Amino acid sequence: MEKQRFIVIGLSDSRQQYFKPEVVQLIKDGKVFSGGLRHREIVQDLLPTGAQWINIVVPLDEVFAQYAPHSEVIVFASGDPLFFGFGNTIIKRLPDAKVELYPTFNSLQTLAHQLLLPYEDMRIVSLTGRPWHEFDRALIERISKIGVLTDREHTPTSIAARMLEYQYGNYVMHVGEHLGNEEKQRIRTLTIQEAASIIFEHPNNLILVKNRNENTQHFGIPDEFFQHLNGREKMITKAPIRLITLSVLGLQSRSSFWDIGFCTGSVSIEAKLQFPHLLVTAFEIRKEGEELMRANSRLLGAPGITSIIGDFLEVDLSMLSPPDAIFIGGHGGKLKEIVMKAYCVLQPGGIIVFNSVSEESQQLFLEAIQSCTNLSLIQNMRVSIDQFNPINIIGAVRRC
Repeated sequence: MEKQRFIVIGLSDSRQQYFKPEVVQLIKDGKVFSGGLRHREIVQDLLPTGAQWINIVVPLDEVFAQYAPHSEVIVFASGDPLFFGFGNTIIKRLPDAKVELYPTFNSLQTLAHQLLLPYEDMRIVSLTGRPWHEFDRALIERISKIGVLTDREHTPTSIAARMLEYQYGNYVMHVGEHLGNEEKQRIRTLTIQEAASIIFEHPNNLILVKNRNENTQHFGIPDEFFQHLNGREKMITKAPIRLITLSVLGLQSRSSFWDIGFCTGSVSIEAKLQFPHLLVTAFEIRKEGEELMRANSRLLGAPGITSIIGDFLEVDLSMLSPPDAIFIGGHGGKLKEIVMKAYCVLQPGGIIVFNSVSEESQQLFLEAIQSCTNLSLIQNMRVSIDQFNPINIIGAVRRC
């Protein structure tokens, strides 16, 4: 059976597209075309009489069902179809199809060209139908030049607001609207404060360039930087213990970290700042923990931490990313039960770490480990700092 053929043609936003002669001929000979509504507006006058058009809209299953009866489909896509584009989607969904590609500059390249801005060192982040995670990571890593693909939810305005909320106003934002459109194109260079108060036209994208001066980044956040529970300033995992705990957790090679009983949020925030690739989910039974996490994560520049308030033993965990690292910072007298529930969702090779401040809690944790068939003790380290009581940092790994 002959392979289905897709001819994928990249477009700018110009209403006067230039195509190589071979592409012009392909369009003239084509019968079935596809693209978004904006793409159709751009190429409408180039389509042959009687051409069939398949709109690319979600759900994509329906779009590909419409493709199925046709031996050849000409698809129009934005810029470079392999740059977070629909060309990737075709290749993933139909790996046996024959794909021919005719790209043009992607929108971030176009913006950089207009600005005469070298972009070989630019980190690319797509927020088009995607969560904030990779954008947050780029901010925490203090990337000096970030190119961002936007959508109608993740706009330059909402991006600027998020940056200000988490103390990342130390950038200049270059915003391109309707790039390539001779009548509508607009490029603006703004402070983050200015961008947060402007409504931008869609489609748009942006490039962030960091200013040189910035605050010091700490390896081990000083304890006094955190807001605390009223009257309970000592209810925090101290910075040296925090760093040793993160080392035992091995977070550099983990992907999903859970902090059970986060209190001030110190462990979650430290983990996010030191390992910004992590998905961090934090649990706390006290209602006041929600505001503490909000305040501390914003003050210290740690976006992207998911906070869940309530009794961990009653929380539905089915919709959360399964953890491969868990820290138990508080247990409310239900340590064994928490270990058992955490063990049930822990991925193979994942680790649970508990910091014990008493012989009783240490014994309870060791008994809980023994009751979990595939959980093995790998670490029991006793640490003492200044005048504080010694702490046992205990780690157990799930074998399978």
